[in-house]
Amino acid sequence: MTQTTSTSADAPPPSTTTDTSIANATDTTSATNGLTVRRGRWIDGWDPENAAQWESAGRATARRNLVMSIFAEFLGFAVWALWSIVVPQLPAAGFDLTADQMFWLIAVPSLVGATLRIPYTFAVPVFGGRNWTVISALLLLAPAGALAWAVQRPDLSFGVLVAIAALAGVGGGNFASSMANISFFYPEREKGRALGLNAAGGNIGTAAVQLAVPLVIVAGAGLQLERAGLMFVPLALVAAVLAWRFMDNLSNAKADPRSYGAAARARHTWIISFVYIGTFGSFIGFSGAFPTLLKNQFPEVTLSIAFLGALVGSVARPAGGALADRFGGARVTVASFAVMAAGTVSAIFALRSGAFGLFFGSFLVLFMATGAGNGSVYRMIPAVFRFGATDDADRGRRAKAAAGCIGIAGAVGAVGGFLIPRGFAVSTTATGTIESALWVIVALYAVMATTTWAVYGRRGSSFGTTVI
Repeated sequence: MTQTTSTSADAPPPSTTTDTSIANATDTTSATNGLTVRRGRWIDGWDPENAAQWESAGRATARRNLVMSIFAEFLGFAVWALWSIVVPQLPAAGFDLTADQMFWLIAVPSLVGATLRIPYTFAVPVFGGRNWTVISALLLLAPAGALAWAVQRPDLSFGVLVAIAALAGVGGGNFASSMANISFFYPEREKGRALGLNAAGGNIGTAAVQLAVPLVIVAGAGLQLERAGLMFVPLALVAAVLAWRFMDNLSNAKADPRSYGAAARARHTWIISFVYIGTFGSFIGFSGAFPTLLKNQFPEVTLSIAFLGALVGSVARPAGGALADRFGGARVTVASFAVMAAGTVSAIFALRSGAFGLFFGSFLVLFMATGAGNGSVYRMIPAVFRFGATDDADRGRRAKAAAGCIGIAGAVGAVGGFLIPRGFAVSTTATGTIESALWVIVALYAVMATTTWAVYGRRGSSFGTTVI
């Protein structure tokens, strides 16, 4: 998530105490690069747009924080998606759940994660990026430990299971705080690449958990479903320790609530948020539901292949951004929706014929298009808000609104992770299959593609011939 960075006049005064571990890590001292490091790894004077500071100390410090951030966000996404791969295994562990209840357990973490994204964004300026990464990593112990406890008790009420599944939503909030934190470290010219790496590294956590959990829970004798939660306890502790040891807090990283106010008043924020439900919402929603769909529709197939969907979507995200840089975000987004619709229709016919190969291949195409669409929509946001700027002051205001739009769209888009599993549940309850829900999704893709083209791609629109 892009944030504006400014040097605050009321930042805490520098101390004469220098954290030598950070000075050594950047091979410089506060006297030569304009930085002062205080206790708690607080850095004063950070200015990535200062070329001399960036080359002497800034780049190495930013890269170190980025690497640690990617690992912590990776775990956040993995815990967020944990119930997606655990739910299909619950009947084998003795739980008697209806299809509707299973889809509730998949959907609730996405809804909680979407809700937490806005407050998590503001946590970085309040607590510091390093401090909040430590806290957010330790918070992952709650959903991991609670899951390990719950899956060993088939007599638990469904309400308790939902409450425990909701705890996994804290992993979804990690994306917003991680993106906000990294945006403060990098200059504008390198911010896109850094945030792209950060986002892709987090998204891959969804694929990783769907690959690892089926292998871990059957290692040795019998089904040990509690291992799905326990395996993340040491990993969360490692992430917290690494963040504590190697990350930094920036005293001039300040949130600007006005950027959210400006974004909320802009109609493009809500148009883009609607479109992002179709791209990122589809990615997270289908990622969550895919293992259960495979288990229900093709029970003879091993669940360990479900990770390929999320992996393809994660890898395609930076490619979508690169294509958008070349051809325009609106064009790539419209093309992504067309491919998503085609993949969904193909999956419908695969279900009718019971063809696993066609079903699986259709979903891989669908996942690829969601990833590309995620990258292209994010590329559109600054271009949309920058269009029509009259002077430097106006460009500054528009940049702040664009930053707020990214935060709002990220939260709204994640709601798709709730809507898609619930749509499958309603369709299954009413008709016995998910086909009706898939046709509704195809129709929504058509509406979203048309909206994107009409507002941002049509020559007769307010953007004219400008490539957005």
